[in-house]
Amino acid sequence: MFDCKKIKVKYTNSSTMIDTEKDNSAARLELRNKIIRTASQAFRSNGIKCITMDEIAASLSMSKRTLYEIFEDKETLLRECILADHDELIAFIGEVMKEAKNVLEVILVCYKKNIERFHETNKQFFEDIKKYPRVYDLIKEFKTRDTDSTIAFFMKGVEQGIFRSDINFEIINQLVRLQMDVLMSTDICSKYSIAEVYESIMFTYLRGISTEKGAKELEEFIQEYRKLRGEKK
Repeated sequence: MFDCKKIKVKYTNSSTMIDTEKDNSAARLELRNKIIRTASQAFRSNGIKCITMDEIAASLSMSKRTLYEIFEDKETLLRECILADHDELIAFIGEVMKEAKNVLEVILVCYKKNIERFHETNKQFFEDIKKYPRVYDLIKEFKTRDTDSTIAFFMKGVEQGIFRSDINFEIINQLVRLQMDVLMSTDICSKYSIAEVYESIMFTYLRGISTEKGAKELEEFIQEYRKLRGEKK
């Protein structure tokens, strides 16, 4: 005959094992995310090259061995940081789109978020990232993959009367991206901050594609934005 007590004990032990595995998995995921957040902030604040895996492990009070068990090398960790940033941005845009009255408002809210990020980012970060082929290719992949949705987004702005209908947005979108890439590689970012360069490109770009209705809303934003920025200085 079966011993019900033994069966019950065996079942309980099995459940406990499953629960323990879930706890360990959750704890590992939490640790992984914590490493990504810490490393991302360190890379952006100081540049990538000067931050070592040893320093990241030390800042988290963990052994280097534990860090390498989760991320095999620095480029793998950097890639996960970029993926996390991209996912966060997509989620942010999705939330903004739910509340915004038109596409220009979405662009301007995202612009402010990008400016905040640029203020927190060392210029060296953009220089260093080119030295990690897998990561740099990932960023270029994002840009290529997002092109269709970006153009569709601007065409919605045309329907809303915000952007002009005689613009080839595929060409303009590509030119703006190339312009940003070129400027990051020139001496202009030594003379001016990345935020200032980004502002000049974006505002000029948006003024050029806006209708009278869009331009009016854009200018109201620029005046308010610069007023607030002046108060913070």
